[in-house]
Amino acid sequence: MEEIHKIKIYGSKITVIIIYIGTFNREENMRYFKKIEGERIYLSPINPDDAEKYTEWFNNLKLTVNLLQSNMLISPGKEKEILEKLAKEGYNFAIIEKENDMLLGNCSLMDIDHVHRISELGIFIGDENYHNKGYGTEALNLLLDYAFNILNLKNVMLKVHAFNKRAVKCYQKVGFKKIGHRRSAFEIAGKRHDEILMDILKEEFEGKLDQLVD
Repeated sequence: MEEIHKIKIYGSKITVIIIYIGTFNREENMRYFKKIEGERIYLSPINPDDAEKYTEWFNNLKLTVNLLQSNMLISPGKEKEILEKLAKEGYNFAIIEKENDMLLGNCSLMDIDHVHRISELGIFIGDENYHNKGYGTEALNLLLDYAFNILNLKNVMLKVHAFNKRAVKCYQKVGFKKIGHRRSAFEIAGKRHDEILMDILKEEFEGKLDQLVD
């Protein structure tokens, strides 16, 4: 911000006028956009400049073992390429905490079939300080609201590892139902684990975006 002083003389009095000239830093002030807004969070288009934060998360074994990405080595450069691709295609959202505009994780609608109106959902909260506090549940509700009331989907499904009981409980809280198991689907630390399939129908979900046209 540049400060300019102008001096004007009125008779025997001197008046100093201070004019502030600044430029609007769009990159700093418009990092995220409120596409779908909730009480504590909002969903925004993904920002590839967050590559460093995602790289930190995806190299955390405690997080990635639930995503089956613990065997991957992610560098900032590789992660930025991934984010740039996600930002350009599909329905991929950053989960942003409203009060401080802070990135918490992301969520996506994948493999959308607009003919049969079906899709698969994925979500993760990367910031461990926000685990077990309902942020994942709120993000799921926002994403499903968008899926059913804006994209007009009929069925949304997801896959989750059977050992990830916290995630299963979160999905059930939103309204997802178990529809099957893929037995012995993954091996981690010498043990085999099932994969659980869950889905939810439009009529089983009560959203808020339909009120936009009331």
